[in-house]
Amino acid sequence: MRKNKHFLSKLLILSILTTTFTANKAFSQVSTTDSDFWKNVHFGGGLGLSFGNDTFNASISPSAIYQVNQQFAIGTGLNFNYSKFGDNTLTAYGASALTLFNVIPAIQLSAEFEQLRVNRNFSFDGANISDNYWSPALFLGLGYSSQNVTFGLRYDVLYDDEKSIYTDALMPFIRVYF
Repeated sequence: MRKNKHFLSKLLILSILTTTFTANKAFSQVSTTDSDFWKNVHFGGGLGLSFGNDTFNASISPSAIYQVNQQFAIGTGLNFNYSKFGDNTLTAYGASALTLFNVIPAIQLSAEFEQLRVNRNFSFDGANISDNYWSPALFLGLGYSSQNVTFGLRYDVLYDDEKSIYTDALMPFIRVYF
């Protein structure tokens, strides 16, 4: 009986030490992985503001990407846009998911899926009309990159002339991430 007690005590101590060592090792790996993760996250986005004769437009679109390796990054963004043209207003908000691929350091390909909720209120022949709908966009882009800045063109392959908040399917862009 005494031998079994010593054996069980030794087994319990060995189990505690093994569990403590394993948990400590696992925790240190998680901490290293977490710090490596945040080193590869970059933030950026866009701001827009325009004024005209009885017109106003403001937009904000923050985004974040995770740099998987030197060539490939994935990310997400939020979008908000408000426009007023006389008595007509447009509010659009939503999110996007994007991928960036640098074929060579200076040339970047991009794909971004954007889903916006659009609320339009406009006056037509004395009547007030409201229109609320979802507007998807799939942008395929090509740009020139220099460090954390990319200049280029993107094309919305899902462009709908009557539903899109953008004036054209082809648009220039400037992308900056820090």
